[in-house]
Amino acid sequence: MIQLHYYPSNASMIPHIVLEELGIPFELVLVDRDQQAHKSAGYLALNPNGLIPTLTQTEPGQPPLVLYESAAICLHLSDTHPKAQLAPALGSADRAHFYKWLMWMTNTLQPSLITYFYPERYVNAGNASGALEVKRAAQARIGTCLEQLDDELARVKTRSKSVDDVVDLPDWLMGARYSVLDAYAFTLCRWTRNFSAHPARSYEHLGPYLQRMLARPAVQRVMATEKITAPLI
Repeated sequence: MIQLHYYPSNASMIPHIVLEELGIPFELVLVDRDQQAHKSAGYLALNPNGLIPTLTQTEPGQPPLVLYESAAICLHLSDTHPKAQLAPALGSADRAHFYKWLMWMTNTLQPSLITYFYPERYVNAGNASGALEVKRAAQARIGTCLEQLDDELARVKTRSKSVDDVVDLPDWLMGARYSVLDAYAFTLCRWTRNFSAHPARSYEHLGPYLQRMLARPAVQRVMATEKITAPLI
């Protein structure tokens, strides 16, 4: 049995979407951040970083698996369910680009978002002006990242037209085939929804892309289960 320890609208939304796309049995275990449950002794025994998500998996005759880090969880799920084709074939050029974008999202875009939302972590206590400066710098980096994603979606569309001569393909980050990357990009882009300027939905290609994500039944189930309210993106 797979259990996903989650909190609504958190990074745990990424593997939650992947699990729904796979259509396999799993259980959700709420880790109530409002009650500091992610810092409890019980949760720290699973994830010593005190971060969400954590995935646990038990199979008869096998030692239990405890896995944290969203990218690692998503790679595990895609690799153990290859028929779903949520990641390109091992050893392929597409797989290499898949790794590139997955690492970029978890190591470049996501840390910039974390810095934006928690700038006080990066300055001395009480340094409000320093925190504001950190926040502004993070928002500038986020804007650069969103531009990069938008440009990539534009390239995907151009490539689809030239190769397939079909203009209505549902373009995803890996092209015509949906992948784990889309669950990741969607979740991180959602975090900009309350930006006063240039949220992800305002970009030419990201805006329609996020709408395509919202239309997926798996995403709709996640939004309903996590009780996500407007604005959705």
